[in-house]
Amino acid sequence: MTLAVSAAVGFRRFAITHFSHMVSTTPRSRRIAPLGCQKLPLTSLSRSIFSFGSLPWLALPHLNPRKLYSDASTVRSSSSLIDPKNGFCSANSTFYSKRKALPLAPNSSLDVTSFISSQPHRGTTAFIDAATGKRISFSDLWRAVDRVADCLYHDMGIRRGDVVLILSPNSISIPVVYLSVMSLGAVVTTVNPLNTAHEISRQIADSNPKLAFTTPDLAPKLAASADISVVLTEDEDGQERVGSTLGVRVVGSVSEMMEKEPSGRRVRDRVDQDETAMLLYSSGTTGRSKGVISSHGNLIAHVARFIVEPLEPNQTFLCTVPMFHTYGLLNYALATVALGSTVVILRKFDLHEMMAAVEKYRATSLVLVPPILVAMINGSDLIKAKYDLTSLKTIRSGGAPLSKEVTERFLEKYPTVDIFQGYALTESNSSGASTDSVEESRNYGTVGLLSSGVEARIVDPDTGRAMGVKETGELWLKGPAITKGYFRNEEATKETINPDGWLKTGDLCYVDNEGFLFILDRLKELIKYKAYQVPPAELEALLLTHPEIADAAVIPFPDEEVGQIPMAYVVRKTGSFLSENSVMEFVTKQVAPYKKLRKVAFVSSIPKNPSGKILRKDLIKLATSNS
Repeated sequence: MTLAVSAAVGFRRFAITHFSHMVSTTPRSRRIAPLGCQKLPLTSLSRSIFSFGSLPWLALPHLNPRKLYSDASTVRSSSSLIDPKNGFCSANSTFYSKRKALPLAPNSSLDVTSFISSQPHRGTTAFIDAATGKRISFSDLWRAVDRVADCLYHDMGIRRGDVVLILSPNSISIPVVYLSVMSLGAVVTTVNPLNTAHEISRQIADSNPKLAFTTPDLAPKLAASADISVVLTEDEDGQERVGSTLGVRVVGSVSEMMEKEPSGRRVRDRVDQDETAMLLYSSGTTGRSKGVISSHGNLIAHVARFIVEPLEPNQTFLCTVPMFHTYGLLNYALATVALGSTVVILRKFDLHEMMAAVEKYRATSLVLVPPILVAMINGSDLIKAKYDLTSLKTIRSGGAPLSKEVTERFLEKYPTVDIFQGYALTESNSSGASTDSVEESRNYGTVGLLSSGVEARIVDPDTGRAMGVKETGELWLKGPAITKGYFRNEEATKETINPDGWLKTGDLCYVDNEGFLFILDRLKELIKYKAYQVPPAELEALLLTHPEIADAAVIPFPDEEVGQIPMAYVVRKTGSFLSENSVMEFVTKQVAPYKKLRKVAFVSSIPKNPSGKILRKDLIKLATSNS
């Protein structure tokens, strides 16, 4: 079905329709909960919500979708089967989130861009380029989204279901592209700019994009895919390059599209929440890269988490992570836009450029991986002497476990900054667990409480039995943000997602008596020493406490007698002459005999993916090739 919509209306206007007769009493994410473990919506959910079902579109300043979502809540049955202390239901061995409930719009026809644009806020500046200081206001942002969407539709022929590829470093134009593409019902797929032309061609062959956005410098990587038209996300030396001068067919630039007046009325496809909005390719640390399908409903559920439990007001976020990655895209191109927060965008990560941006733009919040926290600890004297970091209030850490020792050392160096942790996967669209308060963050070693709307099970990987509190097993997740599967890969989908919609994370975890989730290691990365299991992350956290070690990774090294032995790759701090024996002795004194290191090698850096996860397969390949 299509609708005639005036492009001039923009994304801040919408119509409403009453839906009290449409509300289901059984949320789709609750099908497995029997008896007293069912969670049913209150009648407050039956309210009015925006819809594309009626015309003309009207400006409705009195409508407050945020209030709809914060007021809507769920209650558990009066049964005592769910432990309020940790959220565990004994009837089905499922852990339920202790956060505020996550009611979702039952209106099936809703794209994520329209949902985000309908959220009221008092924000003024949406994005700032850290290098140039260029700013884009929220009003200009939505005007740009409307114009780019209009050009995509009329000039580029992009339609619902078409795939659009983005190959670009961070920039303030990238959120405009994301929001524009998804508003049409087209699908966003992103590529790591560090990927080779061959790696990119594989993703193109799998996803079959109709159009690509990239920079002049990166455009030659698309030359092998001659059928793709290219739009430049930035103009080289202020000159627009249209034609085939880059080895690709350039058909325009984002700056040109943002300046072009909309064509007037256009036909806009109705987009359903179940339709694919995003196709992000997993890092491939456990195999070949796979396209993770994220629907508009998945992304709406992600944004709704921040509406139900909004972040502290008046924050300025510094985007230190790549926006082609799930965390950067979902949080800094979607969630912060809905909240009206300002995001300062770093084109690429550099520790001192990051600190300079914190000082210049008075940033209040950062997202960092543990190795960067370690770098801030090691360079704290120089950093605090050179930069004014008094505006910085919170750091969120993810991508790898953060040990108690690193946390305490950081807080000692930066006592006015709070550290919060989080856990999620590309497949969970940022749903998982997090610590969201100072009190929660004092529970060292945890990644936090389950996210709003998330259910979890801890499953014995050998027997498949669902386990209870403080029992260790594989973490399974379920909820409205969880992917439906992998693009054109039914085998991988069946391996990862069971018929009831449970996502098998591959992470070895347990939930404590208070409902806090602890990640021990990747199930497939456990080192099998004789009959014992050795978690690499535990040894890595220990190595990082050594005063002469800058970074470390532990891998399984094959051994004929015992199966596997723990081997460490270590990055020494500048000026250190640390020996292999001294590293092994340091660990041996602090662990059980079966966990001690049996082999050590020194390297200049530890290979990691964009989210900071150690690429153990690369180190295993290096170790075995040298043996």
